[in-house]
Amino acid sequence: MGYDVIVIGGGPSGATAANDLARSGVHVAFLDRDGRIKPCGGAIPPRLIEDFSIPDSQIVAQIQTARMISPTQRAVDIPIENGFVGMVDREHFDEFLRARAVSNGATRMTGTYLRIERDAEGTHVVYRDKASGQEIRMQTKLVIGADGARSNVAKTEVPGGDKIPYVIAYHEIIKAPAANNSYDPKRCDVIYDGKISPDFYGWVFPHGAHASVGMGTGIDGVDLKQATADLREASGLAGCETIRREGAPIPLRPMDRWDNGRDVVLAGDAAGVVAPSSGEGIYYAMVGGRVAATAAQAVLATGRASKLRIARRLFMSEHKMVFKVLRSMQDAYYKSDERRERFVSLCHDVDVQKLTFEAYMNKKLVHARPMAHLKIGFKNISHLMGFVKPEHV
Repeated sequence: MGYDVIVIGGGPSGATAANDLARSGVHVAFLDRDGRIKPCGGAIPPRLIEDFSIPDSQIVAQIQTARMISPTQRAVDIPIENGFVGMVDREHFDEFLRARAVSNGATRMTGTYLRIERDAEGTHVVYRDKASGQEIRMQTKLVIGADGARSNVAKTEVPGGDKIPYVIAYHEIIKAPAANNSYDPKRCDVIYDGKISPDFYGWVFPHGAHASVGMGTGIDGVDLKQATADLREASGLAGCETIRREGAPIPLRPMDRWDNGRDVVLAGDAAGVVAPSSGEGIYYAMVGGRVAATAAQAVLATGRASKLRIARRLFMSEHKMVFKVLRSMQDAYYKSDERRERFVSLCHDVDVQKLTFEAYMNKKLVHARPMAHLKIGFKNISHLMGFVKPEHV
């Protein structure tokens, strides 16, 4: 049996690509490594819920406030106006996306990707089947590599795929306590403190009956489990029951190229599409899966492999500037605790709060209020140059 497209990976990106292709009548299969749960805060914006038709049953919490905590433990609460941040549990959310793809006609294969082979008959995906332990060889016209930040497809098939920079994320899913002075089931806490993460941040994200507590770093030698234990202690969560522990790499920037010009295109973390500064990945992974599916359909319709480039072009045309701005923020403010202190101070500003969440909810920079942008730019420079003392903001 052969397929038009085989998708390697069954996370949000791969499952979305498989679902879109199946709904379009493409003969598609996806390969999933059963049982893997990616560490993730689980935040999804309203635009994702709308664009990808996510049912209410998958939303385990609705966040109304984001709390930014500085190295000196000063907290800034940012209300989320005109909406909410949805929270999902990746254990159930990813499986929902996979099951939906199957219900729309995609074939699900469970096992471990091994390699791509090519011969006179065409392109073949080779994987080790979980049930039998045997190597299975499946013919296909195209491959979508959606197999994560350390993508084996990217490493072997796409130039630069072996050089993606990343941070390591680790979190613990815990049984959530009742609401108290330090924990609010409708509030996400983001901790900018070098003692927790010297170059990224820590988080406490409610998941209804559970909560995700974790951190990320790109610096070797940091004890992620100890940092998370320290974060749980500081947040009053040390005594909560631990449900599971997970760790994985998170890419830091989109790859310059997403395809091999022949029969492979990348999507999601494999293509490096996690937002700088925030580390947000679910929305961008699903968009990556959608544009990869669009590119695959274009190749199948025209027979022109050059159409694989559509995937990156579509994604970057809409999101390049957001990624550029977020990268600048991370480079400017994550370097030291003194800078992180100033960043949290900047978050006091109402214009910063409104524009930040307008951009988050709608996934685009907001240009409707030029004077607000001008004020923010001036305040940003003032903070970076040290003209403003954090405690006076």
